[in-house]
Amino acid sequence: MLKIWGRKNSSNVQKVMWAVGETGVAFEHTELGGAFGGNREPSFLALNPNGLVPVIQDGTVVMWESNAIVRYIAVKYGAGRLAPSDPVMRARADQWMDWQQTTVNAPMVTTFWGLIRTPEDKRDHAAIAAGATRYTEVMTILDVQLGKTPYVAGDVFCMGDIPVAIMTHRYLHLFPDHPPLRNLQRWYDTLASRKAFVDHVSAVPMT
Repeated sequence: MLKIWGRKNSSNVQKVMWAVGETGVAFEHTELGGAFGGNREPSFLALNPNGLVPVIQDGTVVMWESNAIVRYIAVKYGAGRLAPSDPVMRARADQWMDWQQTTVNAPMVTTFWGLIRTPEDKRDHAAIAAGATRYTEVMTILDVQLGKTPYVAGDVFCMGDIPVAIMTHRYLHLFPDHPPLRNLQRWYDTLASRKAFVDHVSAVPMT
């Protein structure tokens, strides 16, 4: 059985849980990291020397790094669905997954940790404001793309949507008065109706 370690309210863990939920593969989940601790224990460091979540074990295969795990799950358990069989669509899915890490993650971390995980009297408001501006800029890039294609990689949902939708979920929660992003909102609303998203993302408190 597939084993997953990581706290459910981690955005990176949610990527994996959502992907697994889409495939229907049986899994065993252990809350770990953050308030749960355990990520510096020798037994966990033997799985991931970085001491970070998520981590999965699938038989003899141990993997860390959330987007790599999503790709693995998509290829092994969702080939032709989560993992596109068309090489162009597959490359576009990879492109947006990489974009999430290189471009969206930084403003998400700045604003989420600043507004949610930091006491009000200790917040760096200048950094949060700059992060919010950048977050909106990158969400606008995504909105433009979603005016061209129904999903990030093309006409159907695939693994490429998962990481950027997790970032979008947090953006919409943090900034309900955001500028109009109609294409993004349409796409997000479609994804938010998927059972795996409800189970592993929207039903999980952010704090």
